[in-house]
Amino acid sequence: MTLVLRYAARSDRGLVRANNEDSVYAGARLLALADGMGGHAAGEVASQLVIAALAHLDDDEPGGDLLSKLDNAVREGNSAIAAHVEADPELEGMGTTLTAILFAGNRLGLVHIGDSRGYLMRDGELTQITKDDTFVQTLVDEGRITAEEAHSHPQRSLIMRALTGHEVEPTLIMREARAGDRYLLCSDGLSDPVSHDTIAEALQIPDVAESADRLIELALRGGGPDNVTVVVADVIDYDYGQTAPILAGAVSGDDDQPPPNTAAGRASAFNPKRNAPKRVAAPPEEPVKKPRSRRRIVIVATLLVLVVLAGLAIGREIVRNNYYVAAHEGTVSVMRGVDGSLLGYSLQEPYLLGCLNARNELSLISAGQSGENRGCQLLNVQDMRESERAQVIAGLPGGSLDEAIAQIEELARSSVLPICPARPPTTARRAPPPSPSPSPSPSPSPSSSPSPSPSPSPSPSGSAATNGVPRSGTSPAPETPTTVTPPPPPPSPTVTALPPPPPQPGTTCRAAS
Repeated sequence: MTLVLRYAARSDRGLVRANNEDSVYAGARLLALADGMGGHAAGEVASQLVIAALAHLDDDEPGGDLLSKLDNAVREGNSAIAAHVEADPELEGMGTTLTAILFAGNRLGLVHIGDSRGYLMRDGELTQITKDDTFVQTLVDEGRITAEEAHSHPQRSLIMRALTGHEVEPTLIMREARAGDRYLLCSDGLSDPVSHDTIAEALQIPDVAESADRLIELALRGGGPDNVTVVVADVIDYDYGQTAPILAGAVSGDDDQPPPNTAAGRASAFNPKRNAPKRVAAPPEEPVKKPRSRRRIVIVATLLVLVVLAGLAIGREIVRNNYYVAAHEGTVSVMRGVDGSLLGYSLQEPYLLGCLNARNELSLISAGQSGENRGCQLLNVQDMRESERAQVIAGLPGGSLDEAIAQIEELARSSVLPICPARPPTTARRAPPPSPSPSPSPSPSPSSSPSPSPSPSPSPSGSAATNGVPRSGTSPAPETPTTVTPPPPPPSPTVTALPPPPPQPGTTCRAAS
C-alpha cells in the first residue's frame, strides 16, 4: 500500500470583483494556488504564468530533491512575469502569491510566498503551516498587535513579498506526510472573511468535494469581498489515487470543455485561445439618409446631459464619502475625497487634524478649527519615525471615516517619536578671582632698632672707648632677622565633562510646543 492524494479544487469570483485573478492546479503530485494582483487583466496573467511554470512537476517523478524542483519552477514563473512586463511596460506592478505542495509518498515539499495560506488538519486539529508575508504579520511578530487585532487591521492586505518579476527568495519547507492528513490551500478570499474555527468545522466534512464547496459557501456568506479559491486534499493509504488534474480560476478556460488529462492539454489550457481571423466583405453602398429631425437631436443631447450630470452627482457623492490618511502641508490629516484633481479643481480636502499631548495621546479636531485651538499641538509628519513617513506622504488606503480614524490612531500609538527632553537653562560661569599673593614682611629700618644702652662709666684705668667701636671685652649687638614668604603655588587645572549629544528633533524625538 502506498500513500496517494484524493483532492478537490474550487474557485469563485466572489460578490465584488469583476473578474477572477486566482489560478489553481490540483493533481496527483502537485497542488498549487496563485492569487494574482495588479488590476485589470494583469493579475490573472501573473497567476497563470506561475501555475504554468509548475504544472510539469505533476507529470514527472519528483525524486528526492523536491525543494530544488519547486525552487527552479518558481524562478521560471517569476522570469516569465519579468519577460511579459518587459514586452508590455503597462503590466509593470502585476504579481501573484503562490502556495504549492509537491507530493512524493510519505514526503512533501512546500513552497510559499505572499498571503495565500496552507493548512494541515491532523488528528482533528487544524494548524496553519505557512506564514503570511504581510505588514500586519510583522507587527504581530514584533508584539505590537495580537493575532486577533491583525484579523481586522485596516492594512491587513499590504503584502511585503510576492512574485513580480524581481528577484525574491520564496520560503521552502520539507514535511512528513501521514495517512489521514488533510491539507488545505486557500487564497485570502477565504481566510479574511472566515474565522479559523469555522474553517476547521468545514474541514471536518469527510468528502473533499463537499468540504471545498462548503468553504466557498462560507466565504460568499461572509460578503465575498475577493476572489475565493480552495484546494482540499486527503493523504490516503491506497493502491491508486486520482490521476485527472483539476484546473480552476483564471487558468481554467472554458467550463464547457472537458478537463485536460495530458501534459499537452494542460499546457494549452494556460494560454488564451486566439480567435480565427474573420473575413470582412466590402459594405454595400448605403442610400442617402434623410437628416435627423431637430427634435430628435435635442432629445438625445438632453439625455446625454442628464446622464453626465447624474454621473457627476454619483461620483461626487462617492468622493465625499471616501476618507484616507495622508500628509497635508506637513501635518498628518484625515483627508476627504480622492487624491488628484479634475479640471484644475482638487478632489480632496483636509477633514480632521490630529493633536498630540505630552503622553502621545491623540485627539482630533476639525480642519477649520486648527487656528482657533491654541492648546493643540498638530501631529506633523516629522514627528513620526522615518520608516513610516513615506507611507503617510504617499497616503494610506481609503475607506470609511471610521477606518481612516482607526488608521491615524494606530499611527499615533505606534509610530510617533517621543518628545524631546527640555534643555536645562545655560548659566554663565564666573572665573574665581585670583588669590592675593602675600607681601613679604618689611625689614626693620635702622631707626626702629633699639638704642644702645648707655655706656658704662669709665673704668678706673681711665682708658676711653673709641666712638662706635666697642670696647674690648664687650659683645656686638645682635642683627634683626628678615622674614621671606614663598610664592603661592600655581592654580590646578579645571576638568569639565563633555555634555551628552543633544537630541535631534525629527530624528530621535519630536519638538514639544
